[in-house]
Amino acid sequence: MKVALIAIALALSVPAFANEPVAASYLDSSGRADQLTGGVRMISIETPAGPFRVWTKRVGNNPRIKVLLLHGGPGATHEYFEAFDGYLPAAGIEYYYYDQLGSAYSDQPDAPQLWNVPRFVDEVEQVRKALGLDKDDFYLLGQSWGGILALEYALRYQQHLKGLVISNMVSSAKAYNAYAHDVLMPMMDPKALAEIERLEASGDTENPRYMELLVPQFYVQHILRMPPEQWPDPVNRAFGHINRKVYVPMQGPSEMGLTGTLSDWDRTADLPKITVPTLMIGARYDTMDPKAMEKMSKLVPNGRYLFCPNGSHLAIYDDQKIYMDGVIRFLLDVDTKAFP
Repeated sequence: MKVALIAIALALSVPAFANEPVAASYLDSSGRADQLTGGVRMISIETPAGPFRVWTKRVGNNPRIKVLLLHGGPGATHEYFEAFDGYLPAAGIEYYYYDQLGSAYSDQPDAPQLWNVPRFVDEVEQVRKALGLDKDDFYLLGQSWGGILALEYALRYQQHLKGLVISNMVSSAKAYNAYAHDVLMPMMDPKALAEIERLEASGDTENPRYMELLVPQFYVQHILRMPPEQWPDPVNRAFGHINRKVYVPMQGPSEMGLTGTLSDWDRTADLPKITVPTLMIGARYDTMDPKAMEKMSKLVPNGRYLFCPNGSHLAIYDDQKIYMDGVIRFLLDVDTKAFP
């Protein structure tokens, strides 16, 4: 998810909580069953920098449909996924909120060696095992950076998956950057774009002026198509809790393309290897090319495409009914063997 935390805080008057651990006094640290703690469970994981804990929360109970949600960022939080609360419980779907290591309710170690794709994939696999999920019930839904992580997980561990959802993420950083440069940037006011590019070139992206320009020119066009003062509370909280020590090294400081360690990422050629039922979700106004998302759905052997005609990068909010109906239909169709 393409966000500059301090700039968002300035632009939206949201308190800046980046890199501050979220108060977690209510969390269960004893490893007791999550039903004793309102569905919340802290899971111990092993990493090259030592053991840490990540936060999860189960909602609902369905022995056949259990969805693990992978948030964007990197370094964002589960909070913007709270939109699912208005839809999945009514459909009888069990789902898990999960803050990846370095995010919000989970431990936030100062360990740069941990912020890489393979290590995050290892983490997801440890979380899966701890939650007891497997091929008879386990669905993975990744949005934005979470889509990268979900694709990588499927390529290594798809034997444990029942279904996969890739939301608002193309399979190539090069394609991501080309779409931003060739399609989205020319839509912007030329004078504003030139000033934005000057700020980026000088490394001055923490300057309040940067977001002053980007919010009307880019964010309300392609991230969330609502007036900033109307952005939902879960979105503001998720943006406010982004850990820039994770986000900037991987995403890069620029808001219009991947320039960090993810800049060479490309899994397009490997998509045919993903054989589990897969839903790709694209949106008309997204930072990701919706046509590329549709193409991805055809490159996987068992794919389906969901298009959100009024949506942006957070189509989960600005095209919510189409998004939610499509996700629920996919989950139920796979469960009842009505897919594709």
